[in-house]
Amino acid sequence: MLVKLIYGDSDLFETLELEDSMEHDSDLKAMYLAMKNGFKRLPKVSLTPSNTALDNILFYSQVTTLDSQPMS
Repeated sequence: MLVKLIYGDSDLFETLELEDSMEHDSDLKAMYLAMKNGFKRLPKVSLTPSNTALDNILFYSQVTTLDSQPMS
């Protein structure tokens, strides 16, 4: 649940429950802060396909579209 909270994937109920738990459990809060600190240190990556990959996908799309068209 802590990982979900750090990544912003927890729903409102889970978030409130965890925040309440961290107010009463210093070990849980310390674990959360350590995990959050580690998360902030992770490199921010943006994955983008190469132009060659995009060209291949577009070419395949054109070829398969031409193959599936009925003959007039």
